[in-house]
Amino acid sequence: MKKIVIAGANGFIARYITRHFAALGWQVVGLARRTEGLDDACEYAHWDGETLGDWVKELDGCDLLVNMAGSSVSCRHNAENKKRIISSRVNTTRVLGEAIAACENPPAVWMNASGVSIYKHIDTAPQDENGELGDDFMADVAVLWEEAFYKAEIPASVRRIALRTTLVMALNEPGIATDYLVKLSKLFLGGKLASGKQMVSWIFIEDYCRAIEWMIDKPEVSGAVNMSAPEPVTNTEMMRLFCKTFHRPFGLPAAAWMVKIGAFVLRTEAELILRGMWVLPTKLEAHGFVFKHPKMKPWEW
Repeated sequence: MKKIVIAGANGFIARYITRHFAALGWQVVGLARRTEGLDDACEYAHWDGETLGDWVKELDGCDLLVNMAGSSVSCRHNAENKKRIISSRVNTTRVLGEAIAACENPPAVWMNASGVSIYKHIDTAPQDENGELGDDFMADVAVLWEEAFYKAEIPASVRRIALRTTLVMALNEPGIATDYLVKLSKLFLGGKLASGKQMVSWIFIEDYCRAIEWMIDKPEVSGAVNMSAPEPVTNTEMMRLFCKTFHRPFGLPAAAWMVKIGAFVLRTEAELILRGMWVLPTKLEAHGFVFKHPKMKPWEW
């Protein structure tokens, strides 16, 4: 039986990865601080995300390690929260590197979450994996995250892949970005945000899991990989499709100042809502990955 170890296993993407690989007959072990949120198919191994412990033995001989650990960025980006956001990513990545170095039989592949926020915000063209890096806080988070990943002193036999993740579309998952879009659409508030011209890259959760599985047997794929569908949309088009999904003939738009007020009330950052994300899955497509959901459409919720 093949074995996958998932760090941060109680996050929503990690739960889908658990179900996907369990359905393939893999043994799935989840590293987490608590059992709450773990999928039933996941075997629990406690860790604190900062120090080595008994959990290290789970990595020895496993086929794939996927690190999804990281504190939510949906909060006010004050000094305290910024420190927590960065440390929750850098420290977990660092300690996983130490654990791999201690393994007699290290994982064949280590995939580590990252974000497309690493790229400079450009309105005129999409970014591929060689795109220019940004200089704001969210870009800094991703840069530090990947630095910890690549600086880990592990055996050369371990193939590393940084999963630069964009907006992940999932069904009936409370508290994630698409859940908020669903609620807005149902209330006839699913109109364009600000100009509506900002591009949005996205990926359906099924393709996200399929891409992870596909890359395991592709030794030529390593380094940064944009986890996004090949057909980005404008914010206006995305909101239109959400309204169509829930049979709403219209959605009231929200000006930028309205979004900023709403973000303040919700204790989050308006930038997370207003900023465009325009990237392409150049590396995935160049090596032959075929998306089941290349085009955004009204979903069957």
